Amino acid sequence: MKKYFLVLAILSCFTGFTQADEEPAGERFAEIDEKLDGAYEKVTLKEREIIQYDHVREADVIWSKRIWRVLDCKEKMNLPFVHPKMGFVKVVHDAATRGEIQVFSPDANGEVWKSTISADEVNKIGASVDTVTTTDIETGEEIRKVSVNTFDPNSVTKLRLKEDWFFDKETSTMLVRIIGLALIRERVLESGEVGGDEIMYWVYYPDLRNILAQNPVYNIKNDASTMSWEDLFEIRYFSSYIMKESNAYDRRIQEYATGLDLLYESDRIGNDIRNYESNLWEY
Repeated sequence: MKKYFLVLAILSCFTGFTQADEEPAGERFAEIDEKLDGAYEKVTLKEREIIQYDHVREADVIWSKRIWRVLDCKEKMNLPFVHPKMGFVKVVHDAATRGEIQVFSPDANGEVWKSTISADEVNKIGASVDTVTTTDIETGEEIRKVSVNTFDPNSVTKLRLKEDWFFDKETSTMLVRIIGLALIRERVLESGEVGGDEIMYWVYYPDLRNILAQNPVYNIKNDASTMSWEDLFEIRYFSSYIMKESNAYDRRIQEYATGLDLLYESDRIGNDIRNYESNLWEY
């Protein structure tokens, strides 16, 4: 009797191995989860939440200044902004096309926003349909091919920031809050020549913070870095220059200074803001 059960067990095992060998490879791997692309799962940024700003009372603000500055993505320090896969423009534009953030059209000067832009209108920005006509060599017939051009993140070369600097007497600190952020791309004429810069749209920065906090910044020195785009803006880890400050004539710097004087004036405004806090203290 024991020999009977032993033979039956061996036959069942053999049958199971045979069925496994005959099972198609596609069905065997169909139940396997997606492979982990890396040595460990990166979940830190996905679970991160932003730190809300402290409430500031108007009565505690004894000095403030509105600043418009330009961030050039071509500068060495700003190269992470144009990373092919982790670039900043792709993060913002994808969120805008999905309707996750509100987008605004610029005014004539490109310094404030006017009306909202729908997600469908954002999808049309930078997109075009071209019809190319070619001639078949054998038949001599004309062949028309329609090509659809989608938005190219590399066309955005600059960012414009609108921010408020103010001194809070309750904490005795100089603070800065980014109010708005605009994407600027190179305008290409019908002739193919570059016709200057144009603002695509404005984004209200506080609404954008949650999305930026969950998207990483490429770190050339450390792939394990968990810095997010929100971290980068909050610690001011970027290079930029001031194009305008709030003034009596509502003028940009380029309207009353040129060449090196323009750069000196931009640096002067930044130094005045940084020195205001230190000049309040007595030693």
